[in-house]
Amino acid sequence: MLEKSLGLMFFLKKPQDYVEGLVSIYLRITVDGVRKEMSTKRFWDPEKWNAKANRAIGNKEESKNLNTYLDVLQNKAYDARTHLIDRGKIVTALAIRNIISGEDQRQWMLLTLFKTHNNGLEAMIGKGVAKGTHTNFETSYKHVSKFLKSKYKVDDINILSLDLEFIKKLYNWFRTVKDLNHNSALKNIANMKKIVLDCVDNGWLVADPFAKFEMTRDEVDTVYLTKEQVQAIANKKITNPRLSRVRDLFIFSCFTGLSFIDMKQLKRSEVSTTNGELRIYKNRQKTGTPAVIPLLPMAKGILKKYEHDEYCIVKDMLLPVLSNQKYNSYLKELGDMCGVEIELSSKIARNTFGTTITLANNVPMETISKMMGHKSLRQTQHYAKVLAIKVTEDMANLNKRLTKIKFMADSPILNEEKPKMRIV
Repeated sequence: MLEKSLGLMFFLKKPQDYVEGLVSIYLRITVDGVRKEMSTKRFWDPEKWNAKANRAIGNKEESKNLNTYLDVLQNKAYDARTHLIDRGKIVTALAIRNIISGEDQRQWMLLTLFKTHNNGLEAMIGKGVAKGTHTNFETSYKHVSKFLKSKYKVDDINILSLDLEFIKKLYNWFRTVKDLNHNSALKNIANMKKIVLDCVDNGWLVADPFAKFEMTRDEVDTVYLTKEQVQAIANKKITNPRLSRVRDLFIFSCFTGLSFIDMKQLKRSEVSTTNGELRIYKNRQKTGTPAVIPLLPMAKGILKKYEHDEYCIVKDMLLPVLSNQKYNSYLKELGDMCGVEIELSSKIARNTFGTTITLANNVPMETISKMMGHKSLRQTQHYAKVLAIKVTEDMANLNKRLTKIKFMADSPILNEEKPKMRIV
């Protein structure tokens, strides 16, 4: 980086209607000919000021104290230039002034940066950012705001104050005051960490205060329905139109893997026939990842059932999806009616597609990943961990194949006598 010329000068700034008395002392910062001025928040008598030396005249204590203060400000300006150079920043008069005045640090307040980040997410909703992502960050922002008021009695805090102790206190507050489980607490902290790491990248923080904080989450059991439970719901005679529609939506999700929001936003243009096969071509609302889902007979039948539904026609929807709140509320009622002990939710329907409907029926992991719109195969492999029956079936099939080819069938190890153990 090229060396920047830096000029500093203290001067008295008299008001237009000045007659007599004390006047403000200002510091003029000049970098490569560009000037910025700032008040020193000190006042002095023009009669006792040396304009050439830019200092107070006299040997009295007040003159000495003022000159010492001005020397400190001057050194801060040089330190500010060094700070900017060390961090690869452009040295400007404005940047130096902001560091000396503390304006730079005032911009580094945690909640202020958090809110700026969230506003940026909000502007990107529908353009690569899901509405739920913005909502999650807003929730975390509100939690951290309440934490600061509760534990530190402040409305905001400078990012330079963040350390391991602060993060541990925040975690404990989430677990005790907010009564969140371990994973939920870490999720909120991870959202705050995103803001902090941006500060590290910008050079505002020298080190990551999260570096020594353990962010490992607990393994979560994936809840899904068995084949018998899916059949119990699908075959249940329901006379209530409201619950009948909710049942259809839930089963549709079980047979397509669509989340609630993707099912609600499903458009006619996203369902088309390819090589005689009806498929859904849709980008997941949450991640933007494309999903391709060939429709099974059950899913086709449900779409056809609502093809001429008045509600769907008026709302320009393929399915009569209500609000998420009502949907989940009615699902609980549906579960009780069908004798399913598991509390039904849109997430369980999606899990059921990934396990009972597909993986348990030998659909390859790569195909499931594509249909569910996962960003990586690792997300899909999570379902394989929980499906013990699949492991049993796979090993049974392996046993059949090995038996058929008589692999290791005549190994001498099976015909050897059992070795005698020598007791010492």
